[in-house]
Amino acid sequence: MTKLPEPRGPLSANLNEALLGRGALPSPGDLDPFGEDATIALHTMYELHYAGFDEVDGAWEWDPDLLRLRAALEKDFLDALRKGVTTPPLEEALDALLVEVVPGDGVSHHLRDHGDREQMCECFAHRSVYHHKEADPHAWVIPRLRGKAKAALVAVEYDEFGGGREDRMHSRLYADLLAAAGMSAEYLHHLDDVPAPAIAIVNMMSLFGLHRSLRGALVGHFAAAEITTAPSAARMLQALDRLDFPPACKLFFSEHVEADAVHEQIMRRDVIGDLLAREPDLTADVVFGIQATELLEARLADHLLSSWRSGSTSLRTRRRWLVSQNG
Repeated sequence: MTKLPEPRGPLSANLNEALLGRGALPSPGDLDPFGEDATIALHTMYELHYAGFDEVDGAWEWDPDLLRLRAALEKDFLDALRKGVTTPPLEEALDALLVEVVPGDGVSHHLRDHGDREQMCECFAHRSVYHHKEADPHAWVIPRLRGKAKAALVAVEYDEFGGGREDRMHSRLYADLLAAAGMSAEYLHHLDDVPAPAIAIVNMMSLFGLHRSLRGALVGHFAAAEITTAPSAARMLQALDRLDFPPACKLFFSEHVEADAVHEQIMRRDVIGDLLAREPDLTADVVFGIQATELLEARLADHLLSSWRSGSTSLRTRRRWLVSQNG
């Protein structure tokens, strides 16, 4: 059962009431586009295009007034993303993704060298907001591509969806990971525990995927994700070995080490290369997608590491996780 998330301010509270038929849609107001209230409200509206909510009428998905509210929040979010990035040349942006800083100090480095089991499970919770729907946002770009770019991206997506095998779908592998770690594997179970930085990354994917005008940004984001995943996944495997997590937790990451090393080349050469050969005016959008991904990933990493180094939890609350751990 997928329930509406807990509100995090007046906007999301009034949105929930409207979706339940108990009030009018709110006005967007003047909110921090990266803040908790705006982020969860935007995620709620996007989720109507995914699994939806059991208590919400499916007709809300295309309600004109709700779409106007979403458009206002999207504009603020997109403006904030554009203000937060630079626009280097494409090859420079792609090459930067391949650079491994030594010694590294990212999340996977911390978990490999210093993290404990609780921090690893917190990381699992943060990432579940996307991995429960892994590759779904990227599927929206398929009908917006042509030729080799479309065929190559579909090939990558085919792997993400398990090559036609339900038990090998990456979303299923992540659910198995959560269950093996003693956490609930229910769809979006951990959403209420997860703060805005992780949710904003998924919102960015949905924003790029739902707008044809942002197809270049979606391709750039997807390329950035595929290029950077394999090294990070390898470090996560080392962390899981050190912390003695069960094999089912490791399969998700070992799959990404193997698959994403191949996907990196496909995305860079066949998807981006062919897309920009056909539509060179999308170059800046591809770079923007790469840079926006790096911006939001850095914001999440800063939140995680600053929380852990101060001895605090990185989650808003561990209530739902503790219920599943003890239940």
